[in-house]
Amino acid sequence: MPKPCSSHEHLSRRSLLKGSLATVGGGTVMNWGGLFNSDAFASEAKKNNKRCILIWLNGGCSQFETFDMKVGRSTGGPFREISTNVAGTRVCELMPQISQRMDKLTVIRSMRTTEIDHPQGIYSMHTGWSKSADTRFPEIGAIVAKYCGSAESDLPNFVKISSQGNAGSGILGPQYQPFNLGRDGDLPTFSKSRLTPELESRRHSLRDFVESTYAENHLAEPVRMHREAYDRARRLNNVLSAFELEEEWEKYRDKYGNSNIGRRMMIAARLVEAGVAFVEVGQSGYDTHADNFEGHKSLIPPMEHGWAAMLDDLEDRGLLDDTLVVWMGEIGRTPRINNRSGRDHYVRSWSTALAGGGVKGGLVYGESDEDGVDVISDKVTEADFFATIYTALGIDPTTENYSGVRPIPLAQFEHRVVKEILI
Repeated sequence: MPKPCSSHEHLSRRSLLKGSLATVGGGTVMNWGGLFNSDAFASEAKKNNKRCILIWLNGGCSQFETFDMKVGRSTGGPFREISTNVAGTRVCELMPQISQRMDKLTVIRSMRTTEIDHPQGIYSMHTGWSKSADTRFPEIGAIVAKYCGSAESDLPNFVKISSQGNAGSGILGPQYQPFNLGRDGDLPTFSKSRLTPELESRRHSLRDFVESTYAENHLAEPVRMHREAYDRARRLNNVLSAFELEEEWEKYRDKYGNSNIGRRMMIAARLVEAGVAFVEVGQSGYDTHADNFEGHKSLIPPMEHGWAAMLDDLEDRGLLDDTLVVWMGEIGRTPRINNRSGRDHYVRSWSTALAGGGVKGGLVYGESDEDGVDVISDKVTEADFFATIYTALGIDPTTENYSGVRPIPLAQFEHRVVKEILI
């Protein structure tokens, strides 16, 4: 009876097989995301029919002016606490609408992350990884697009509306790159052809003939990817009406609040309803090294108004149970208030929030100390946070994709799924 191979031997054989693929035809075959287990896991994850909306607070929203107030302490700031619809849980007075939806939220008050500056923090809180010279980690939107989206859909599976993050699809390949809308949710100019349908069809036929002939003798992955990207761009013309939401905005303007961020959140809700797997909406201005309190006083009310309306809207349409809403920025703000009434960057203890598909409502997880300087219970790292999100969406965080011949899991190796917040 043959002796079973060890895990080391198993890995070596897999690497050998992938190495062979890399040398067929005398050149390197680009391995966009992996040829082995990843597609099978994607098929399984798609059965869950989960979607995700990310509310991105660019610059780093203050935990002290939202979910982790320290009233009466020197670090507390001028705002008051208000009660919520969850007994014993209080939030900042700047969030009266969200205070009455706390039963839908899990708030994490114990984030401990590693990247304190904006570029690295934006990368880390979009990918779950620190930047690396030899691996292009994909953003969460690309991962959700691959594992929860539909390859047959004419709609893009990853949409950004006025948001940050430039890691893109990384090793997953160009088919999972984000489709970017303008700050008001308007389509990019290239999305609509200026040609008549007849002329566009003739031009497409000619281009398709030339590219097919070229591809017969050049079996390179980028050639195939380019053709697929062009095909998706053409198919987008079948669903342009999904982005024509001016009448919808007129109808729901008051519900969401007459603001840019409110409009983006309404568009996000409509796009996930139409079948988009992941939508990211952004609001900038939270990097409040000066005038932190005036800054948050102007930014949070319209944001929380739109956020509350979006949760209600998703619930009314029967979508909230399958749509995970993630609220976060790249960093928190310092406990210390500087001499410009500002708060600086802080990653030792800060807050995020989740709502909807796969997570409990009315829950506060983790705790900071009395001044908000440090986490004193249930620390959550970037790796833990992303592993928990993927699990909530029905995606196994240990699933591997490939950077060349190197297997890369979705979440960092040393992660902990925070099961206490999952349904």
